[in-house]
Amino acid sequence: MKKLYFIAIYPPQEIIEEVKVFKKDLAIGYGNSKALKNDAHITLFPPFSREVELESDIFTAFQKIDIQMPPFEIELNGFGSFANPKNPVIFVHPENNLDLKELHNRVKQQFNFIRYSFTPHMTVGYRDLTWENFLKAWKKYETLEYKTKFIVDKILLLRHDGKWIPIAEKILG
Repeated sequence: MKKLYFIAIYPPQEIIEEVKVFKKDLAIGYGNSKALKNDAHITLFPPFSREVELESDIFTAFQKIDIQMPPFEIELNGFGSFANPKNPVIFVHPENNLDLKELHNRVKQQFNFIRYSFTPHMTVGYRDLTWENFLKAWKKYETLEYKTKFIVDKILLLRHDGKWIPIAEKILG
């Protein structure tokens, strides 16, 4: 049996709740309920599928990630989008951050079997967001103010068991 796994940074609960307000707005005003299923996070390695019997290999690789670096601050500032008509996305925009890029590179050293571009973001709307509703929502969100920051002090390995469950964590430093 296969399961899905991914590696992410989660902000503190108060920021998860603040971002949930935007997700609820997109669900109610723009027919985008799928985004409500997941808590706000920044993906370091995208979801991948593995046999459950191989889960110990995933744990081993996760434990090998070198995170000997001090905790660092991420600043969230406004919104961004991936304006792809087939799969539009609206997200909270993290400021450019060299520590975040370095952390991602360290994850990539152990998890390098998927080629993908790293564009840090905290998804607010996606999947069942139609192109028409994306265009309407983006008119509002492209100028909407939202600023906050948080300290990144750990990364999480998650497994999908009906919903995403943290199954391991590594503390920075």
